[in-house]
Amino acid sequence: MSRIKTHVKPGDEVEVIAGNHKGKRGAVLEIHPEKEQVIVKGVRVMKKAVRRSEQEPDGGILEKDGPVHISNVKKVG
Repeated sequence: MSRIKTHVKPGDEVEVIAGNHKGKRGAVLEIHPEKEQVIVKGVRVMKKAVRRSEQEPDGGILEKDGPVHISNVKKVG
């Protein structure tokens, strides 16, 4: 099992330095090193349509944080 090293960890404060969301800041929620992506709270918020189910009894449209490429984020502080 090989471990892929990244420059950020979950919980780190980061700033987006490139792309459509340049300048936004937030905390890292998840890291997907095999895809070279991070999910940052409040950056790249995506809307997803959800059917009614036991987990989501109302259904409707949910807002969810989307992934950003790991090379486009910089650790702050």
